[in-house]
Amino acid sequence: MNKKIVVLLLLIVAVAAGIFFYMKKEDEKVAEEKVVTPTKEMVFNRGNGAEPGSLDPQISEGVPSSHIIRDTFEGLTAEFTDGSIIPGQAESWTISEDGTTFTFKIRSNAVWSNGDPVTAHDFVYAWQRAVDPATGSEYSFLLYPLQNAQAIANGEEKDLAQLGVKALDDKTLEVQLEGPAPYFLGMITHSVAYPVHKATVEAHGEAWTRPENIVSNGAFNVTEWTPQSRIVAVKSDTYWDKDSVKLDKVVYYPTESTTTELKRYRAGELDWTYEVPNDQINWIKENMADEFHVSNYLGTYYYGFNMTKPPFNDPKLRKAFTMAIDRDILTTNIVTAGEVPAYAFVVPGVTAYDAVYADFNGMTQAEREAEALKLYEEAGYSKDKPLEMELRYNTNDNHKKIAIAVSSMWKKVFGAKVNLVNEEWKVYLETRKQKEVTQAFRAGWIGDYNDPNTFLELWLSDSGLNDTGFNNPEFDSLLKQASLEQDAAKRKELLMKAEGIFLEANAVAPIYHYVTKRMVKPYVKGWQSNVMDHIRSQYITVEK
Repeated sequence: MNKKIVVLLLLIVAVAAGIFFYMKKEDEKVAEEKVVTPTKEMVFNRGNGAEPGSLDPQISEGVPSSHIIRDTFEGLTAEFTDGSIIPGQAESWTISEDGTTFTFKIRSNAVWSNGDPVTAHDFVYAWQRAVDPATGSEYSFLLYPLQNAQAIANGEEKDLAQLGVKALDDKTLEVQLEGPAPYFLGMITHSVAYPVHKATVEAHGEAWTRPENIVSNGAFNVTEWTPQSRIVAVKSDTYWDKDSVKLDKVVYYPTESTTTELKRYRAGELDWTYEVPNDQINWIKENMADEFHVSNYLGTYYYGFNMTKPPFNDPKLRKAFTMAIDRDILTTNIVTAGEVPAYAFVVPGVTAYDAVYADFNGMTQAEREAEALKLYEEAGYSKDKPLEMELRYNTNDNHKKIAIAVSSMWKKVFGAKVNLVNEEWKVYLETRKQKEVTQAFRAGWIGDYNDPNTFLELWLSDSGLNDTGFNNPEFDSLLKQASLEQDAAKRKELLMKAEGIFLEANAVAPIYHYVTKRMVKPYVKGWQSNVMDHIRSQYITVEK
């Protein structure tokens, strides 16, 4: 072969090889860039406690549901990061001089996630739905300040149109109260007062909150609900204040085990925990103090007694078991984040109120236990003839530890045989509600607004959340009088007298007043502790 041709061929091969090598490197570079280029999506991975029972604003109960509904729906009023009340779907409102008529002007740009305008009629429908006995809302009592709300909820008034709320036009809502309620604007930040989309509810029935059906009006829209795994909500394109929302997505992780939740947080799967295991707090303080956040919380942890059946229909037995709990040991050795021993049900320090305490508050623990044993024996029991009972709690590591400790106290003081029973959250709530097999049970109440009424109205005889069966006409009357009283000092006296009656009945054993305790990654910004622990995701940014 001609030498020139050979050289030319070799040159062509070399050039081709060079081109191939260059293209291969460019492909590898592009692939590498694809791998390392970070996503622009801002996602907040939020631990959320137990599996929520429902995402229906009028039906839901429990804190895990509330966190999600507060992100996906919005009422007439809302809350800023510090918990202060701000305009929500209503851009403004006026209040009559006597404090009984509220007129709300709904935003012109308040829109449902399907594009329909939010109107005053949506609120009328939702509030009528909340007090309608057919709905079965456990929180209908929150709307009792409205004219005829209690009569409708109790079946005494059949006409829903008699409820004190009406649409003056599409964007104007008028609310008539039975009497002045200074907490009303805060109370309607609760989910029971959120609007719902009538056409969607009526078209899908109980299935209307499924991701494929739900229509909401909040900062985020639910797009996925995988039970016991996760719930996903994405930023709403129709929310009136969407430009201020920086997150693209919130992922809520239900995790009943606080130990498991902490492990997931440390592994980087969570940016935020619902709480922390009590037995890990000392380790956390020593090793992760910068990520551990504790703050005051408007709530009371307590044990309730089923007053409708033996053995705890006996007032002496209820008081004995209440007094025998050593709250100082529990808050020093079991819950150690700063919780305060409770001898009142209304959290001391609540707005416009003076604390009311149980009559054994000033006794030493030894004196309490001696008196408790005396009452126990007067109820017909002794260490030779002990009471055998059940103490029920929802599945949770912290609740279990407290239950074990309290059952040991009752065994030490009385010789009582205490069987611990735990149930998954939804089952547990239903069991408590039925009052058939419950004897003593764990519970907690977080104020829905900063006023003593939010703690006391729980124990009205017709309250849907009164799982003890406490029924006292004088108590009911005092709360009714307080709801109509315009004089702040007289109202306070009425409420304090009501709490005194409730504490004397020992329907519940207050154990401690809550603090919130959780882990938060340093890159989670925009949130602020508040006594309600209402942390709305719309204010949060994730700055990884």
